Amino acid sequence: MAAKNLKIHPLDDRVVVEPVEAEERTAGGIVLPDSAKEKPQRGHVVALGPGKLLESGQRAALLLTVGDEVIYGKYSGSDIEVDGHEVKILRESDILAKVLS
Repeated sequence: MAAKNLKIHPLDDRVVVEPVEAEERTAGGIVLPDSAKEKPQRGHVVALGPGKLLESGQRAALLLTVGDEVIYGKYSGSDIEVDGHEVKILRESDILAKVLS
């Protein structure tokens, strides 16, 4: 994880994810050009917000931790560049699953 020490702190229930690079070859060994690669839908969590603010004034705990590998929707969140690293900022509810190892 190259983006581990980013200077970014997400707010509320937002999560910063560093996408895993898309495959450069097909199963048959054909090299794909950049335009043919699919958008990645997996990544590693590099930063977490404090949690959603509830009506009671408490914060809801997030179910993820830094370093978790997650799967998210293809067009979810916002793609930004921070300190030369491409990252995605999503709401925790946009994350579909946590990958178990």
